[in-house]
Amino acid sequence: MSWYDEFVGRLRLPQPTMVTPEQALPGRSEPLVVPDRHYVNGHSFKAPFPDGTAPAVLAMGCFWGAEQGYWQLDGVYSTAVGYAGGYTPNPTYEETCSGRTGHTESVLVVFDPRVLDYAGVLAHFWAHHDPTQDMRQGNDRGTQYRSALYTFDDEQAKVAEETRTAYQNRLSAAGFGEIRTEIAPLPDLSAFFYAEGYHQQYLAKNPGGYCPDHGTGVDF
Repeated sequence: MSWYDEFVGRLRLPQPTMVTPEQALPGRSEPLVVPDRHYVNGHSFKAPFPDGTAPAVLAMGCFWGAEQGYWQLDGVYSTAVGYAGGYTPNPTYEETCSGRTGHTESVLVVFDPRVLDYAGVLAHFWAHHDPTQDMRQGNDRGTQYRSALYTFDDEQAKVAEETRTAYQNRLSAAGFGEIRTEIAPLPDLSAFFYAEGYHQQYLAKNPGGYCPDHGTGVDF
């Protein structure tokens, strides 16, 4: 048990629980306003994307640092942050952080499979957060910080399950518990709601910003 788990246990903090569709905030029909181009590489982070690229959507805690880790990888064309996996259409950051939308803080990764395949995208995902933590990453607690993989087709779902099993074996050998990552389908990119413009590529715009990597130290 980590010091944080022991601390939470002593405080008896309630475990965050998912909102139901009936309890979720209504949201809005219009998307939030975002820039046209990626602040770091100048590429578009909204569809249509270049032929030959593919999307991935994943959640690994605070989306600022998660996005930064991906835009630095070879084979990644573009990235964006947003909200996925919940019920409220076009939620705001404040609404998502209230726990009343059901969404996670998510990252959209647009990648070139000829350079970085989906398994490579997930290798970075597993190694750069702690998927054994439930409804949190480190001190960030709430359903919006849960670990999640959102898949667009059967092949992505297959690779997600295969890499989950492989990483669980490595984690178990290192003494960690069970992976709590949610693996769920997204119908299409319309189910990824872009976050406000100031969140996009936040750590490039704010180099002093804080969003730690909660990786376990276990390589994929």
